Amino acid sequence: MRTICVFTGTRAEYGLLRPVIRALGNESNAIVKLLVTGTHLADSHGATWREMERDDLPAYERIEVLMDSATECGVYTALGLGMIRYGDALRRMAPDLLVLLGDRYEAFAAAAAATVCNIPIAHLYGGELTYGAIDDAFRHAITKMSHLHFASTQAYRTRIVQLGEHPDRVFAVGALGVENIRTLELYSANETARHLNLEAGQPYLLATFHPATRSSKSAHAQLSALLDALDRFPGHAVVMTGANADAGGASINRLLVERAAACPQRYRFAMSLGTHLYLSAAKHACAVVGNSSSAIIEVPTLGVPSVDIGPRQAGRTRADSVISCADDAAQIVEAIRQALSDEFRRTAACSVNPYERPGTTTRIVRELLTQELANLSIKTFYDLRPPLPDPDAGAG
Repeated sequence: MRTICVFTGTRAEYGLLRPVIRALGNESNAIVKLLVTGTHLADSHGATWREMERDDLPAYERIEVLMDSATECGVYTALGLGMIRYGDALRRMAPDLLVLLGDRYEAFAAAAAATVCNIPIAHLYGGELTYGAIDDAFRHAITKMSHLHFASTQAYRTRIVQLGEHPDRVFAVGALGVENIRTLELYSANETARHLNLEAGQPYLLATFHPATRSSKSAHAQLSALLDALDRFPGHAVVMTGANADAGGASINRLLVERAAACPQRYRFAMSLGTHLYLSAAKHACAVVGNSSSAIIEVPTLGVPSVDIGPRQAGRTRADSVISCADDAAQIVEAIRQALSDEFRRTAACSVNPYERPGTTTRIVRELLTQELANLSIKTFYDLRPPLPDPDAGAG
């Protein structure tokens, strides 16, 4: 019998992990324990732990790490507190394996705690690049603390090996979010409009904007450029979802709430739509706009144009359906115009998603249950051969 702890700290990552959790729960040789934390427990982020209650998933432990303060001080306080409390929880749970997804600071704290507790880590989605966010550093650090690696593309698998991880422990499995689109029965256009409080047939843009934490611009300035651009498309309603708990996220959410209250005829705001409604909203949107990873990873499978704004997702592999632009109002306007054009919509409808592979959940679960645990925590650095040339060789 193998005990597997699955860590979840945000609505987005839980929506991706849900099928893996359910599949593990159906295995007779696995005991699943959930460690629930982060914005799931924050009222300011929609208290999304309630969604998990409705899903009737295995027993879980809730760990509060004070996620309501979206400032730099709040982030490093939550990180330090999380390392302490996650370590205590992992010692109580005593799992054989910890499953983490992504690159956020909560996941980094859990990985560090598991490393001290000598618990092997299975990490989903290392090897990716997001130059515009501090998550980039957390992701690579988690890779170095992890023992099994599930990459979303072959290129990302190669990068994980480049970081010194043994190829036998690195698997290119595709993106769980793409598999969700293929397996969930999404709402019809009319059902989606009703859930979003829109009139049937009303064209709309779906927008999500998170702080670009390595940008020199303030979160307020970043979002203001987007809102100014969206005002140039009065024929489209705008459905906005909330920013995450990074520094500056609270400022963004206040602006979104204010905009929805001031312009209720055009703007809708929800802190969280949940996986089912979000994917349905993306499917029936005229375009998905902002700087969320979902616009790059999942939305191309829906055949819907995406506009990726600013540096936050810079470095990610992207499909032909994704338009990239600077966080400047004029450039955003031009990108949205291109996305709404008939020609580009035809391009998006037939684009190939590099994150799509068959059997993603099945492959992950198989490796989690069959990998030999006895020597898993023993890691060596896998050197690339031949070694890189020494640039100083022969200098004298």
